[in-house]
Order: sequence, then structure tokens, then C-alpha cells
Amino acid sequence: MRPNEIASGIGSPKSTVYELVASLLERRILESVGKDGHVYLGRQLYFLGQAHLRHFDLTREAEACLGEIVSQTRETAQMCLLNGRKYTVALMKEGERHFRISSDIGENAPIPWTASGRLLLSHLTDQQIVDLIDPDDFILPDGERLPLETFLREIRTAGEEGFFSFDSVADTFTHCFAAPVKNDLGQCIATLCIVAPRADAKTHYNDYRRVLIDSANGLARRINE
Repeated sequence: MRPNEIASGIGSPKSTVYELVASLLERRILESVGKDGHVYLGRQLYFLGQAHLRHFDLTREAEACLGEIVSQTRETAQMCLLNGRKYTVALMKEGERHFRISSDIGENAPIPWTASGRLLLSHLTDQQIVDLIDPDDFILPDGERLPLETFLREIRTAGEEGFFSFDSVADTFTHCFAAPVKNDLGQCIATLCIVAPRADAKTHYNDYRRVLIDSANGLARRINE
């Protein structure tokens, strides 16, 4: 269609539609077709669609992975992501025990409070990390401030080891394990996590670590095929 036909079809001023079309052409969301001023859907929409499909594949495959983690460890398993300047639990499967984790899917939390955050930021430079995180997010639930130098050091260590775990700063009874799910560029796009009572985490530490890393690597292979 031509821009003037679009304007007539939706009942908008031609000047507004021409301005909008020009902006969409610049961003390759629309593309010019032929010599008569026609425009059609652009290649950028294709790339956006592919990104959406990859995210859908990640979610579908991750649900199966979480089930496997729970079956092998009996602990609560999660998939976690960045959501802008925050961290969020995108998926969760409860463990096969009476112990329950109070974590709401989709609820945002400060990145420095989380084991996953160390991995999800590992591809960024120190300055990019400083620019991303709200300074107030370094204040932990107990009121103490996490030193930036400590946080950056933990990020680099987590990135090198492909794993991070610590006693939760949000409560006094759980230990959090996290392993990265990487894209084909080697960047961490999500994490798989185990949240376990501290005593069990200590007893089964090596087993939980192995299961989680194997699961995250397996998920990465499937979504990058």
C-alpha cells in the first residue's frame, strides 16, 4: 500500500501517516517496494519474529529442564532473567518436599541480591554494570551496602567458572545455586537455579552443582541448534 492509502484506510491525516511511515522505513520495520511508493513489512520484523520464537523455544525447553532438575534433586528449580534493570523469576517448579520457596514469578528484585545476577551481567563491562544498576539496589535486605568492588569481583569469578552460589540475602534459611544458559555468542541470556535449604545444599552441594550445570548446558545446546 501507499502511505496515502494507509491514511485513507485508517482515517488519519496524511502528514501524520507520512511522518510515521518515514520513521518506520528508517528503522527497516517497513520497506519500499517497487517504484510507485508502495511500502511493505520490513526485514526488521523478521528479525523481531525470530527473536520472539527463540524466546518461546527457551521457555518451552526450560520448563522440561526444570522438571528434570526437580526429579534429580527434589529441590525447587527456577529459570531467571533480566527484566530491564532488575532480576525476575520467569519460570519455577516446586520441589518434591514440604519445604516451599516464597518467590513470585514475574516479581522484580534488585540484581545484586541474586546469585543469577552475577552470571546475567558477566558479559558486560564494569562501567556498563555501574550504569545499569540503581545505586540503591546495592543496599541489601539487612540494610548493609554491598561494596561495588565485591560485586564486580563476584561477577568476573562467576563468568569464568560458569556457576555461582551463595546463601540467600533475602532470607536466613536457603542457599541459591545458579548456572548460565548461553546464546551462540557465549552470552548468558538466562539462568537455571536451584533454591534449597542451607543444610541440604551443604550436604548435596557437588551433586546439585553438577545437575544444574549439565542442565543449563543442555538447554543452551537445544536452543542454539
